[in-house]
Amino acid sequence: MAGSLAGMLIQSRLSERMTSIIFQGVGLMTLTIGISMAIQSQNLLVAVISVVLGAILGQWIDIDRHLRKLTERWQHRGTPHSDNSATNDSSSSRTTRFTEGFITASMLFCTGSMAILGAIEDGSGETPRLLLTKSIMDAVASIALGASFGIAVLFSAIPVLIYQGTLTLLAAILTHYMSEEMMANLTSVGGILLMGLGINILEIKQINVTNMLPALLIVVILSYFW
Repeated sequence: MAGSLAGMLIQSRLSERMTSIIFQGVGLMTLTIGISMAIQSQNLLVAVISVVLGAILGQWIDIDRHLRKLTERWQHRGTPHSDNSATNDSSSSRTTRFTEGFITASMLFCTGSMAILGAIEDGSGETPRLLLTKSIMDAVASIALGASFGIAVLFSAIPVLIYQGTLTLLAAILTHYMSEEMMANLTSVGGILLMGLGINILEIKQINVTNMLPALLIVVILSYFW
């Protein structure tokens, strides 16, 4: 909300160099948090196997492609149609522009691995470092979006609250049925995936972390039987 309001005020005056250095700092922070989480595993072999099997399963399902299709579908619904009557109707044009901005911002802030990993960390009772890091990234993005779409980006805070709040509550419930070893292994796998996100943000190499998300489920199962 603060980012979108700032974007409406500055109207795209944030320079590309400033945006770049902010994201570099966020990338380093993400990488550091990922490393600190990854070393918490009590059984590194379980974490490694979980990541490998999760990557294979996620790539087979191609989670990333399905999420992209969903995002494109929602964005398409908010895209103005080339209709003469819609062009002449300023009220309809403003409504369409609002819808486009709302959907674009909501999908940007709600999709991604950090939202899921952050909710798990928060729900488990840990300090929500990932959500705080994600909030910095979302703030920068919302400034740019707010300058382009206006108040529509402000309202995207509602689906973000519902989506991330629900994930956090579910994670909080599930943690009551997990042992300390399960939590440690889950944290470790989450850290490994987070390291991949940090590498992506720093543009060192593009790693498809989204397709590795099944590792978070596999590590819990392996920890139970191993």
